[in-house]
Amino acid sequence: MGLRLGGALAIVYVVWGSTYLAIRYAIEGFPPLLSAALRFLTAALLLGGWVLARRGVPRMTRTEATTAALAGVLLLAGGNGLVTLAEQRVPSGLAALLVACTPLWIVVLRTGLRDRPGPATAGGVLLGFAGVGLMFLPGGAGTTDVGYAALVVLAALSWAVGSLLQTLRPVPADPLTLTTVEMLAGGAVLLVLAAGRGELADFDPGSVPGRSWLALGYLIVFGSLIAFTAYVWLLGNAPVSLVSTYAYVNPAVAVLLGVLVADEVLTGSALVGGLVVLAAVAVVVTAESRRPAVPAGRS
Repeated sequence: MGLRLGGALAIVYVVWGSTYLAIRYAIEGFPPLLSAALRFLTAALLLGGWVLARRGVPRMTRTEATTAALAGVLLLAGGNGLVTLAEQRVPSGLAALLVACTPLWIVVLRTGLRDRPGPATAGGVLLGFAGVGLMFLPGGAGTTDVGYAALVVLAALSWAVGSLLQTLRPVPADPLTLTTVEMLAGGAVLLVLAAGRGELADFDPGSVPGRSWLALGYLIVFGSLIAFTAYVWLLGNAPVSLVSTYAYVNPAVAVLLGVLVADEVLTGSALVGGLVVLAAVAVVVTAESRRPAVPAGRS
C-alpha cells in the first residue's frame, strides 16, 4: 500500500470516527440541518476559493457537474444531514454502528444493477442486516428514539447510493473540484431544508455556546476539508472494497470517544448487534476484495 493511499485511509478512519461526537456537540447550540449546511457551504467556499486561486476556473462537462452535484446531495444532504438530525436523540456511538451498514447497502444496490454477489458476500449482507435488526429489538436502543435511529439507516442507504453513483458515472477528474461541487450542492440543499423546517427563523448566533462553535470548526476543517476530500480521492484511486473498510473502523473510534468523552452508554444488545454488523462488513469487504475488478465507467 502506497504512503499516499495509507495516509488517506488513516485520515478517513480516525477523523470520520471522531465527527460523530463533534456533530453531537455542534447541535447543542446549532439547529441540526443549519449546522450541516454551514459546515459544507463554508468548507466548499474555502476549498473552491483555493482551487480558483491556484488553478483557475476548473474544467468539467455538464454531465460531470451534474453527477457531482447529485452525488453531493445524496452523500451530504441525505447521508450526513439525516445523521445530524438523528443525533438529537441517538447516541453518537450508536449512530456510527448503524452507519456501518453502508457497504451492505452498496452490495444490495449492485445486485440491483445485475452484479450478483458471491455466497460469502450474500451471507455477510444477511448477517449484517440481522445485526441492525438486533439493535432495534425492544430495549436494544435503550432510551433512544427508534424512529430517529431509523433515520441513520436511511442515511447509510443515501450515502451508499451517492458513493456508488460517482464510481459509475463521469465526474470531474480533479478530486478537489469534485469535492467542492459536492459540498456546494449538498450544503445548498441542506440550507433550503433548514429554512423549510424553520431553523433560520429563531436562530441567534450569539446564544451558541463556545463548545458548539469549536465543534463546527472541527467539522469544517477536519471532517470536510480534510477527511471528505480524502474520501473522494480514495473513491477514484482505490478499490471500493478497500475504501469501504472505514465502515468498521469509524464505529470503534466513535464508540470509544462517546464513552470516554461524553459518558454515552449503549445497551448490551446494541453492542452485540453492532459487533455483528462490523463482523458482517468485514466478511463482505474481504469477499469483495477477492473478486475480479470491474471497470467503473467514470472518467
